Amino acid sequence: MIRIKLDVVMAERKMSLNRLSELVGITPANLSILKNENGKAIRFTTLDALCKALNCQPGDLMEYIDETENQD
Repeated sequence: MIRIKLDVVMAERKMSLNRLSELVGITPANLSILKNENGKAIRFTTLDALCKALNCQPGDLMEYIDETENQD
């Protein structure tokens, strides 16, 4: 499973959803879907814009979690 850590990075940068939306060029509603891990996909152009606006790497925004490790 891929976990989106956009909320963590935004908090570290003290970036509001509305401000990030302006910088990235996507609606606050679509950004919120991504932030709340309800999205199914992300475009590379959006990922690029997020990294630029937040001054981070793609790996700062996402992490892989092996779901089989937590199953008994």
